[in-house]
Amino acid sequence: MTDRNAARSLLPTARSNFRRLARIWADGGYTGYLTDWTARHLGLVLDIVRRSDDASDFEALPRRWVVERSFAWLLRSRRLVRDYERCTDTSKSLILWSMTMLMSRRLAAQCQQRLARTRAA
Repeated sequence: MTDRNAARSLLPTARSNFRRLARIWADGGYTGYLTDWTARHLGLVLDIVRRSDDASDFEALPRRWVVERSFAWLLRSRRLVRDYERCTDTSKSLILWSMTMLMSRRLAAQCQQRLARTRAA
């Protein structure tokens, strides 16, 4: 089964589980009837992210870069480098823990910068 055909069976489940879902970004493999089908049957917008035709070297795609960057942040946690977990709940908890650590470090750094600026003034 191709990814495009599998999407027709998976997207309705995603739509029912994530009620705020309104837009989906996909690569060029999902072009064709799936964009029309998604709009007609699910009321979702399926955007196909493509490279420009004149690009000859590597070109970071703007939306895809956000996803890849997020995965890179997650893989900084040693436990998430390999998927050793048997339960999806454990994996989910580890991802939440990793992102909580990332955000708390960023917030702490911002707080320290504000304190340094206040003390300097």
